[in-house]
Amino acid sequence: MAETKYIFVTGGVVSSLGKGIISSSIGKLLQARGYNITIQKFDPYINIDPGTLNPYEHGECYVTVDGMETDLDLGHYERFTDIQTTKANSLTTGRIYKAVIDKERRGDYLGKTIQVVPHITDEIKRNVKLLGQKYHYDFVITEIGGTVGDIESTPFLEAIRQLKWEFGKRACCVHLTYVPYLKAAQELKTKPTQHSVKELQSIGIQPDLLVLRTEKHLNEGILKKVAGFCNVDLDCVIQSEDMPSIYEVPINMQNQGLDTAILRKMGEPIDKKPSLGEWRQFIDRRNNAKEEVRIGLVGKYDLQDAYKSIRESLSQAGTYNDHKTKITFINSENLTEENVAEQLKGQDGIVICPGFGQRGTEGKIIAAHYARVNDMPCFGICLGMQMIVIEFARNVLGYKDANSRELDEKTTHNVIDIMEEQKNITNMGGTMRLGAYECKLDGKSRVFNIYKKEFIQERHRHRYEFNNDYLQEYEKAGMKCVGKNPESDLVEIVEIPGLKWYIGTQFHPEYQSTVLKPHPLFVDFIKTAIENQKK
Repeated sequence: MAETKYIFVTGGVVSSLGKGIISSSIGKLLQARGYNITIQKFDPYINIDPGTLNPYEHGECYVTVDGMETDLDLGHYERFTDIQTTKANSLTTGRIYKAVIDKERRGDYLGKTIQVVPHITDEIKRNVKLLGQKYHYDFVITEIGGTVGDIESTPFLEAIRQLKWEFGKRACCVHLTYVPYLKAAQELKTKPTQHSVKELQSIGIQPDLLVLRTEKHLNEGILKKVAGFCNVDLDCVIQSEDMPSIYEVPINMQNQGLDTAILRKMGEPIDKKPSLGEWRQFIDRRNNAKEEVRIGLVGKYDLQDAYKSIRESLSQAGTYNDHKTKITFINSENLTEENVAEQLKGQDGIVICPGFGQRGTEGKIIAAHYARVNDMPCFGICLGMQMIVIEFARNVLGYKDANSRELDEKTTHNVIDIMEEQKNITNMGGTMRLGAYECKLDGKSRVFNIYKKEFIQERHRHRYEFNNDYLQEYEKAGMKCVGKNPESDLVEIVEIPGLKWYIGTQFHPEYQSTVLKPHPLFVDFIKTAIENQKK
């Protein structure tokens, strides 16, 4: 069995260049050549995980099947490659330090003085190797968050330096930098890239490949200049221009020979012809879609990364319905009974977004009411589903003070309540119902017809649940509880059968939607929204 090879992806100059997309693209291209791969993300912040981070700070929190709250880049890895990531695919400085401190407290280090080198760097190296040793992947791609030169990233870069030395040809470093265009001078500038590479070299790492993010096409002269100043082969300098969509990046990278250059550097044969047939079909279908379907995202975070997976799921579902999905953010804090009709005007359907806390919830309830009364396709996800349930209790069951225990401790009609086992939890992080749980669908329901199977598994991230004390009242009044956890009997899905599409899910279906396997709920929701538009 061939030994696992390791690819490290680092970034320089500025953050947000798209290291996650480049890592995902490399994974996709290697998969297309028949290699078995996985991708992991190392984040330099000291939080144990991003579960307690404000989405404005870090975008959405992505959840793996085994219940790890992770960085949104893991969503890209899964959407691009169809691999399932786990706890081992996501690491933070906080988790590394915690592991080392726990070992020190147990006495594992036999009285040694604990230092960044070797103890922290050894723990990082152990986690880099872990997936390869356990599952014998052909390639493990490791993305390092942050930018070269950040004080937080230093231990990770030192660990990479050591691993490159240990592994020899079995390791390579792909460095992503930025080539800015100065409008006044009408020039593209390579100096930031040179500085970034110099910074990396000063740590002892010579990048093997450079990916240059740019808004303008770089000519051969610029690529040669970068290759010469940075000690990198010319065929290993790749440009990553802005593309109409992130899904075109793998094809752009393949056209420039990124995968070929990596394989050559690592001594792998380059005889296998890569196959991206289905991926190219998806891109063609996406580009050929001319008509638009308009979806309103009702939420409180005016930041596209806060609902990244939902946006991508809607976009993929649009492609599979031969439409472009036009998403409009509708701030739920600003929604009132008076302006809701105006705010939702022109939308073919709405998604009531997940979230935590009181802010913006009344607006979500108003949107749910408007959609129900006007028979507008409506999809409530997690807290969005709970808002659908509360709206129904207030306006159909007649419980005017109906609420969630999370939002109003004193409500006499707690149609959403906290689970017994959650009541005494004091820590916020990592203590919710997290990861994949089973759900049994009612054979007569709309969702059963969508999934076309009785048992499904979906990922969760929440602490509060539908209160089963009210179950019969809801069913009698026309809101059906059509998906339940077979072990705990907790309600996972509600729907109103009489309406075109009015469904709420306690889980997050967006975590399972990928480019080649779009989620059936999103596909059916978009299909209905298109039919609604035509009518």
